[in-house]
Amino acid sequence: MAPRRHQPPEPATTRKQLLAAAAAVFAERGFRDSTVREICHRAGANIAAISYHFGDKSALYSAVLRETAPAPAGGPHATPTPGFDRLPPAQRVAHFIREFIARIAESGPDCHHSRIMAREMIEPTQALDHLVNSFIRPQHQWFQGLVREMLGTGFSDEEIRLVANSVVSQILFYRHCGAVIERLQGRDPLEQSNLEVLGAHITEFSLGAIRSLARSRSRSRSIPGPTRKSAKRPS
Repeated sequence: MAPRRHQPPEPATTRKQLLAAAAAVFAERGFRDSTVREICHRAGANIAAISYHFGDKSALYSAVLRETAPAPAGGPHATPTPGFDRLPPAQRVAHFIREFIARIAESGPDCHHSRIMAREMIEPTQALDHLVNSFIRPQHQWFQGLVREMLGTGFSDEEIRLVANSVVSQILFYRHCGAVIERLQGRDPLEQSNLEVLGAHITEFSLGAIRSLARSRSRSRSIPGPTRKSAKRPS
């Protein structure tokens, strides 16, 4: 009986292995210091496999950013939640905050996306432009629309953006400054046992601020200004 020949892995399997290996290497070393040789070695693939499946290291890096990103907490690319769009805007904001915190708190050997993104914040690459335009911008525009629903009329586009940024930045603070917070408080702020408390706090703080802004702007619009008849003439 003739010995069985070793069958090469299917192209889809090789591609998946390259993505996993590249995510680990990019998270450890960053884009500039990573080599295709090390990625292929970890993936158990021929060095020509990157050219075949992705084109070059830059294209592989873009694919890693795109395909290892966690599912968004809201917006056009989020997993549909039955009845979500019919909820009051405050409940949708609360849901978004809880889901966002759950996404950034994911950990483990395969959760490399947040570490890669942390490096991107310091040394952006061209891949970040594509990720922002195709993934992050639609999500953020959706959330700005949700904030506008709560605030009502009388707020400029810039004011809406600032409020949305303030909500999101509270969440991202615990990811990007987690090492400092852990040393200040003696525990990881994103450990699973703390997520419910953290989510409740950010939700209460954010909704309170948004409602306060809406009331303040509404009161300022309702106060009549001086009329011609009531205005004093200069003496």
